[in-house]
Amino acid sequence: MPEEPQPVKAELLVDGAAHAVELHLTGHFQPLDGRYHWGGRMRGDAAVAALVRAGRRDVRLRCAPAEPVPARLLEVDPWGNVRFCGTGAPPHGAP
Repeated sequence: MPEEPQPVKAELLVDGAAHAVELHLTGHFQPLDGRYHWGGRMRGDAAVAALVRAGRRDVRLRCAPAEPVPARLLEVDPWGNVRFCGTGAPPHGAP
């Protein structure tokens, strides 16, 4: 069984607002398209889950001191966490 990823503190940036979140992030290099794919689940306040329920998908994630990166919100799980994904450099910098 794979090890649970360590949580990473981050900011979810959307519409000029920053939401503090905790990311459980994993990633891998995909040889078929030559890109790094990453994702996982995030824990944040109720406003983060409300974004997904309202249909918001495209956001930016930032783990200081790295620059913000584009990410996609996918769904809210039964515990109120939000699943997300992205390609390229992950929010915490180069893999």
